[in-house]
Amino acid sequence: MSETANNNTSRREFIKKTTAAAAGVSLTSQLAINTKAYAASDNTIKIGLIGCGGRGTGAASDALDGDPNCKIVAMADVFPDHIDAKSAIIKKYLEKQPERYAVDEDHKFVGLDAYQKLIDSDVDLVILATPPAFRPLHFEAAVKAGKNVFMEKPLATDPAGVRRVLAAAKVAKEKNLKVGVGLQRHHQAPYLETIKRIKDGAIGDIRALHVYWVGGGVWDPRKTRDQVKSELEYQLRNWYYYDWICGDHIVEQHIHNLDVANWVMDAFPVEARGMGGRQFRTDKKYGNIYDHHAVEFKYADGTICFSQCRHTPNAWSSVSEHAIGSTGTANISGAKIESGGTKWRYKEKSRSPYKQEHIDLFNAIRNDEQYSEVDNGAMSTLTAIMGRLATYSGQVIKWDDAMKSDKVLVPDDIAWDKAPPILPDENGVYAAAVPGVTKVL
Repeated sequence: MSETANNNTSRREFIKKTTAAAAGVSLTSQLAINTKAYAASDNTIKIGLIGCGGRGTGAASDALDGDPNCKIVAMADVFPDHIDAKSAIIKKYLEKQPERYAVDEDHKFVGLDAYQKLIDSDVDLVILATPPAFRPLHFEAAVKAGKNVFMEKPLATDPAGVRRVLAAAKVAKEKNLKVGVGLQRHHQAPYLETIKRIKDGAIGDIRALHVYWVGGGVWDPRKTRDQVKSELEYQLRNWYYYDWICGDHIVEQHIHNLDVANWVMDAFPVEARGMGGRQFRTDKKYGNIYDHHAVEFKYADGTICFSQCRHTPNAWSSVSEHAIGSTGTANISGAKIESGGTKWRYKEKSRSPYKQEHIDLFNAIRNDEQYSEVDNGAMSTLTAIMGRLATYSGQVIKWDDAMKSDKVLVPDDIAWDKAPPILPDENGVYAAAVPGVTKVL
């Protein structure tokens, strides 16, 4: 990358180019797949699901809703019980269309190499929904095999992973593969219309942004040590609580809100500073992630995005994005704008964005349109990672330094007979980052 100070314009153009196709399709297909897509749908699209957790099941169900002429033909996961449980859910979901569940026993792939076995099978589209540590590896494999892809956010847990994803995205474009990313707000009509109005000047020049993912947290660790065979299995079963696997919740969840800030700004932040720690989730079962982060992201024009994410029960909660402009304000998540005494609110009905993102991807596949959401997804992933680097270290983190960092969290040789990259002490406690002490770059 060139020097940060000269990058604002290029970043704006970068985002515009990499998201224009997806946004354009979203605006024209909020209610249904268009007739051209149906006309091109003589052949069934065969879907393979890699990662059979809750989000994977949701993504598969939304994909099946997105195109009536697709079916699920293969499933892969590290653990067989995940496949058994989620295949039953998907079969139940398709009980009125049982022919669309076509996963026989030979196409239920299990193990650390299950992803490759599925990719090598006869599938047209792979859904990547494993914990994010594995996203770069799985995306590379899918692109190499010439498969269309839908992958959940975030796209990596470290900068090296982001670079791998961007490199694979370049190859995917050369191969004319269609790739969607699970930042579904880009397919949500109220967001599309609200942000369009902001960019058209509805609240003047952006002065500041506030974004939040604060709430009570997610699921508690699901397995105890006496229920697993190894340390690696223990961490994979409870993947959310290890930074190398999930990226910490600022990356795994808060990416949605930070992505909206980047979308409004048509840019990526040039630096981040903040604080965070462990106050509520201090038990050793919660691995090594923080339970709160507060970060100021600075853009090249001086605009600050004030960011908060937190896992604390019985406290105020909000998952939202807000913009303050020179002439007014916008509650982006609430699709409301107030400026100069004039109020506007989006009131129309819209399709679920979780379904719409699959509809838009299927449209692109059936119509053979250029379609890739990877670059934007990767850069918003790096934005969230940069925030984590700032809170873990207590230092100001520059975008260019984060992008080129050679600090790797995810090893290339993950195997059952090898230890994971972080280990507990003799009391089962994992060392968490200490601001002012921990080195992150």
